[in-house]
Amino acid sequence: MSETKIEEHVDLIATRIPPGDNWELVIDKGNLIEGLVQALTTYMRKTEFKGHYRLEPLNGKLFAIKEIEVEIQKPKPQTWDLYGES
Repeated sequence: MSETKIEEHVDLIATRIPPGDNWELVIDKGNLIEGLVQALTTYMRKTEFKGHYRLEPLNGKLFAIKEIEVEIQKPKPQTWDLYGES
């Protein structure tokens, strides 16, 4: 049985549009949303994503952190032609 590990992928979901607390979702360009909480709520309703988020307030970016299970392949044992093993 192979092992698995969890990898995190960070996807940009919204950017802040100054002035103030206005946000634009990546999936809904051109539609300004007033307030961070309303932007998160709108994103969750549109995508049904239930997970973790990351906010970079100085950059005006909001990200969704998606966890993906990745299978770790075990290395195959080396064989040596010199000894007639292959």
